[in-house]
Amino acid sequence: MIENCTQLKAVSAVSYGNLNSRQKELFNFQKLAATFADYGFNCIKLADDWLGADFIAYNVNSNASLKVQLKSRITIDQKYSGKEKDIWMAFPHDGYWYLIKHDRLVEKVGKHTNWLNADAWKIKGLYHSTNINPVLLKSLDEDKLGSVYGYVLDVQDA
Repeated sequence: MIENCTQLKAVSAVSYGNLNSRQKELFNFQKLAATFADYGFNCIKLADDWLGADFIAYNVNSNASLKVQLKSRITIDQKYSGKEKDIWMAFPHDGYWYLIKHDRLVEKVGKHTNWLNADAWKIKGLYHSTNINPVLLKSLDEDKLGSVYGYVLDVQDA
């Protein structure tokens, strides 16, 4: 039983690399939800990737709601394409969260990289990377949501 904060700190240290994939997803969701809260959004974790979303973020002051797919690195996937799906991609990079509509991310990737010519995209319809070239990264400045709270995710562990 935990009776005080000292005990909580002792048992709560998390090694991201030791978490299983489900635990990593929940860990990342909690980190991102903290950032969303700064913008007045509540986040509801979904159990089954409903309509392609890992969670729904809705704003407490407006009717805005976002279907968000959370990734541990920049990712494009044809299964998220299409205006009718309206999926937002969230991913950490270099200590920051990025949030961008999937189809807009594909446009930026097409403009600033050769990823759409890669076999992974052409054959599997999927491309992800731990590296973002400086030109693409600069174009993502407008999609930078905020700092990752606390422990910064190590994408090599992901």
